[in-house]
Amino acid sequence: MSLKPEITNKINKLKKEKNAVILAHCYQNIEIDEIADFVGDSLYLSRRASETDADIIVFAGVYFMAETAKILSPHKKVLLPRPESGCLMADMINAEELRKFKAKHPGASVVCYVNSEAEIKAESDICCTSANAVKVVKSLPAEEILFVPDRGLGAYIAGQIPEKKVTSYYGYCPTHMRILPEDILELKNRYKNAEVLVHPECHMEIIKLADFVGSTSGIMNRVKQSGSDCFIIATERGVLERLQRDYPERHFVLASEKAICENMKWNRPEDVLISLEKEVHEVFVEENIRQKAYTAIKKMLDISRATPAGK
Repeated sequence: MSLKPEITNKINKLKKEKNAVILAHCYQNIEIDEIADFVGDSLYLSRRASETDADIIVFAGVYFMAETAKILSPHKKVLLPRPESGCLMADMINAEELRKFKAKHPGASVVCYVNSEAEIKAESDICCTSANAVKVVKSLPAEEILFVPDRGLGAYIAGQIPEKKVTSYYGYCPTHMRILPEDILELKNRYKNAEVLVHPECHMEIIKLADFVGSTSGIMNRVKQSGSDCFIIATERGVLERLQRDYPERHFVLASEKAICENMKWNRPEDVLISLEKEVHEVFVEENIRQKAYTAIKKMLDISRATPAGK
């Protein structure tokens, strides 16, 4: 679906007038890409938010992403076109629950998935994305790591770094957990030469069936570098749609028609226009929480810059 020219023209005009930048996650509706300045995964967008010289950041994503942009750029106005766009995984833990989790494991380092709200980041030692989670955990001297809130990504990290004890919280991504082993097995039988590309938020039984496991950007880079013509994509549908657009000569199959994040689909181009035009739905973070959360995010970004990785 292509945007109406009048919407595109209005947004582009407002971006210039207001020195605004639009960041869009690649689980968004694909037409958002036509008006976005940067499209990518959580790590990529975190970097862009920290480096932009724009006065206004419009974040086409979910709440924790816009909140992360505000943490990194406190003096900029950060707008979330649809403020009800939340994350079910992020909602599975709060600061009090994290403090209780930490109290049961004294001496452990806390690694917080970026898919969490500011108060969780503020209670953590360092953040990570699915693109850099293994590097982040490897960088820590502690033998025990508490990983919050995603048990799926936590289990994947534990399998990659057996020398550390990784204890995960019980949260999970409903979108990725809807993908079942039988979905993959059926498709592998139908498309015998297909590569299976899996996001690490999926269940371990799915990961065992993968030819490649990686973040959103990792999956896209794998397709770019691979000589295969057919791919089974085990992550949110938005990734498959962008791959179909960028590589029309190749064949892509979604692992499950249920792999759709409804919250990511809330933002429409009209919402972006209204938010930018009226400068509404601004995101705020309490300063003492922001400073603590900033420390955890900055540690992650420093590690990523030192050892670039492909959320």
